[in-house]
Amino acid sequence: MDKFRMIFQFFQSNQESFMNGICGIMALASTQMYSAFDFNCPCLPHYNLAYGLGILLVPPFILFLLGFVLNNNISMLAEEWRRPQGRRGKDPSVLRYMFCSMAQRAMIAPAVWVSVTLLDGKSITCAFCTSVPVETLGNASHPPLSQGEIQRLLARIPCKEIYNGQQLIANEVAVRYLRCISQALGWCFVLLMTTLAFLVRSLRPCFSQAAFLKSRYWSHYIDIERKLFDETCAEHARSFAKVCIQQFFEGMSTDLVAARCHLPRKAPANAGEAAEKLLGIIDQGTMNMALKSWHRCKPPLHLHPPALPTGNGWAGEGQPPTHPSAPRRETAAYYSWV
Repeated sequence: MDKFRMIFQFFQSNQESFMNGICGIMALASTQMYSAFDFNCPCLPHYNLAYGLGILLVPPFILFLLGFVLNNNISMLAEEWRRPQGRRGKDPSVLRYMFCSMAQRAMIAPAVWVSVTLLDGKSITCAFCTSVPVETLGNASHPPLSQGEIQRLLARIPCKEIYNGQQLIANEVAVRYLRCISQALGWCFVLLMTTLAFLVRSLRPCFSQAAFLKSRYWSHYIDIERKLFDETCAEHARSFAKVCIQQFFEGMSTDLVAARCHLPRKAPANAGEAAEKLLGIIDQGTMNMALKSWHRCKPPLHLHPPALPTGNGWAGEGQPPTHPSAPRRETAAYYSWV
């Protein structure tokens, strides 16, 4: 249990670790789904190809979309892409980094499905059983058949229990031929995916490491900023609700006292603290205006110290900033009486 707890804590440490854990779980789920899937080829000339390629390509597409749905950054990316320009510019490199990061993680489960399907060979056997070279692998002395009859016989190769063309071509020979081709394609696909991942991981720092770090930093900043904004809004809503409820009960107690129902009154414990957390936003319209302002014109990413008050007003109003003067050197002289 301690190891599982440590793994779970690692997944919750940051957004990337969490999404890596989700993608790993989806990859394992895709293999379990394929092992539990009951593959039934229709064994008909016009349906085998559609069924085999559908099993090979449709579930990976669904898993790819599911990887985007489970990624929390998809809503953040859409919000950042569609928001108005406002007081903060939008960096296309950051948006591109976020999309590429989500796409790479969403591709893990589909790649696992395609690899397992090709290595198993059932879908390729079902899809291309009518393309088996009968002249090379079959019996050349078999009585001649029409093209339609040959296609109907070959379409039953995946269904061993109803296959009746052993005299034309042996079922084991055709299945082994197609399965070897499928496994070769599967290993080539695994090698291709591994090579691409290696090149992306190893060669990217050699060309655009500075741009990559910049994009990664600001993508993390957008994620953290969104979380802090949600937490701040939740805290403000809690304080607002607390003050509203306290005012409601104070009004009720006042009405009861006015009705000559003498009740002991006790000052609320944290009324002042809850009111301070409202930060002056004490009505619904002002809060809605603040939320719209955050969406339309986010503050610029420029931190500046607050202005300091002076004798004639606030420093920095109506005048350019001045550089601090150099520190004055002081010398000390020591006298001794001899």
